[in-house]
Amino acid sequence: MKRSIEHYIASICGLLMLVTGVCLIKIIIEPQGIMRELPYVCIGLGCGIFGHGMGEIISRRAIKNYPDIEKQMKIDKQDERNVTIGNYAKAKAYDMMIFVFGALMLVFALMGVDMADVLLLVFAYIFVIGYGIYYRYKLDKEM
Repeated sequence: MKRSIEHYIASICGLLMLVTGVCLIKIIIEPQGIMRELPYVCIGLGCGIFGHGMGEIISRRAIKNYPDIEKQMKIDKQDERNVTIGNYAKAKAYDMMIFVFGALMLVFALMGVDMADVLLLVFAYIFVIGYGIYYRYKLDKEM
């Protein structure tokens, strides 16, 4: 029951963020500084949070009357083979991301894109690499 309430709250918060973003766009005539981007960030986050919450609510209501389907979905989600396949897919995506981000940073630098934009991408890249190294070290110690 607690999880269901969390999804309703997420949906309401997402809808409020969406409405706030739209109102900010309509109210502020000539935005300056951060107010240029804030409404659009609110709209994007609001849509994502609202969609996630409503998706969970709808899926729970759809399977509420079918306990056998709910049980099978739970088994499929926790099945060792499916978990292994998901982890392998994530690992492959991570490996590809390393090369794609590296190439993108190089292209941005050669194109003469603003230094702040390139540095943000570099810091994100280094953060992801550091995160991967940290967990690699942590899991190597455990296993």
